[in-house]
Amino acid sequence: MANWIAQPPLFYRMLFPEASWRIPRRGRKVVYLTFDDGPIPEVTPWVLDLLDRHKIKATFFMVGDNVRRNREVFEEVRRRGHSYGNHTMHHLQGIKECAVKYLRDITEADSFIDSTLFRPPHGIIYPRQARLIRSHYNIVMYDLVTRDYSKRLTGEQVLDNVKRYTRNGSIIVFHDSLRAEKNLRYALPRAIEWLKEQGYEFLPLPM
Repeated sequence: MANWIAQPPLFYRMLFPEASWRIPRRGRKVVYLTFDDGPIPEVTPWVLDLLDRHKIKATFFMVGDNVRRNREVFEEVRRRGHSYGNHTMHHLQGIKECAVKYLRDITEADSFIDSTLFRPPHGIIYPRQARLIRSHYNIVMYDLVTRDYSKRLTGEQVLDNVKRYTRNGSIIVFHDSLRAEKNLRYALPRAIEWLKEQGYEFLPLPM
């Protein structure tokens, strides 16, 4: 089960051909660090400072209500040159909502975020929802979920997920959230160091 969560299998990826799961570059070892569920003042600025120290640009998938409440943190993400995307207004799970309500929530978030990128919370939507969303946004899924949010995992285990599943072109998910904070603060700096040692370069997703 953990393997399925950390790296989605081919059959699941095939359900959503509209989405980006992995973006390998020929002749280059690249990864795309992404952060879900922010921005929040308790965690996001720490992530930004760490990325600055390593001269890394990443992509932040933001909850619209968090942007509304923490506008200054959102502006700091933009000011430091990172790309960013829509993660719905209220962190809705697509499989629990009808397509019309779900798209309305995404549109509300867009009024605060204004991005062509979208990632569904929990990475779960119906294929019909994906088709509708794709007419307005570029859907970005992931090649590796670190599971930093899991209370069942330690920071060492989160780091091990990075080491075990990263490959050329991986879109890697961390979370700049309170729930993930403890594991994130342990695993992210060590993951960056390890990825650099393996020869990876870091790219933001194009908006």
